[in-house]
Amino acid sequence: MSIKDTSFSNKKANLEMHFSEFDLPPMQDLLIIGRRAPIGPKATRRMIDALAPGQYEVILVESGDIEAIAIKTSLFNWMSRDILIKTILEEGIKFASAKSLIKAKLEISVSIFKEVDIDV
Repeated sequence: MSIKDTSFSNKKANLEMHFSEFDLPPMQDLLIIGRRAPIGPKATRRMIDALAPGQYEVILVESGDIEAIAIKTSLFNWMSRDILIKTILEEGIKFASAKSLIKAKLEISVSIFKEVDIDV
């Protein structure tokens, strides 16, 4: 019996985000920082470097009420950086205001469906 690989492969990713108010300790999977939040991107970067060095990246955002997001870098291993950031911003803007400081839990699950030929 041999298994032959076919060219049919279908991959999908499901995103599940949970939003809540910022509290201490501040680190979950990501932090959304409003333009007039109590702490800005620089202070957030210093805090992250002190609490979890090398585990998060602070990304500046150019439009809207969101000034930056701090995201756990290991999440970029699961999907494209651009898709992940775009999705976070699309959903985060629904909750964020200029004064917001919102932590979010982000769970990524990947589903793969693959069909193979089986010689019997």
